[in-house]
Amino acid sequence: MRSDEMLAQGVQQGNQADMTELVNRYYDSLLNFLYRMCGGRQTLAEDMVQETFLRVLRKIALYDVQRPFKPWLYTIATNIARNYHQQADTRYTENPSEEADYEDENPQPEFSLMQAETAENVARALAQLPEHQREVVVLFYYEEMAQKDIATVLDIPVGTVKSRLSLGLKRLRATIEATDRLL
Repeated sequence: MRSDEMLAQGVQQGNQADMTELVNRYYDSLLNFLYRMCGGRQTLAEDMVQETFLRVLRKIALYDVQRPFKPWLYTIATNIARNYHQQADTRYTENPSEEADYEDENPQPEFSLMQAETAENVARALAQLPEHQREVVVLFYYEEMAQKDIATVLDIPVGTVKSRLSLGLKRLRATIEATDRLL
């Protein structure tokens, strides 16, 4: 199996099959990442994934094959999510629970309901985090990126990643506990 970096080099040379392979490798993980970054809005996340791959194609000549591909790809996706959230018409109008889409594949209805409620609570709590903390939490826990790779993706020091991760987790816990107390 060829490495991501070798595939990216193939894309730089015009090989469409290599781009297809990169899309196949990263589509689902990017969709999950962007789904969480945009508060559980499936359609928006799908649009952002497509935009990410379009930008990869446009910017592939700038990619340095000596560096890891995954952080470069996630940097593009993160910037797309940031740009979306910075647009004036999207500020203060998002309601992540409206478009949340949770699959129910478990035959036990009580368990499925509890699972869906927990996922919805976490999604709501994530959406309430400041963007800079949400990015770090999602990249670390959902995308299982190393802290140094997160630092590369977000162009911040590793110490800042650790700080944002710690603060983000504290806020998540507090939000979820507050929600649980209300129920």
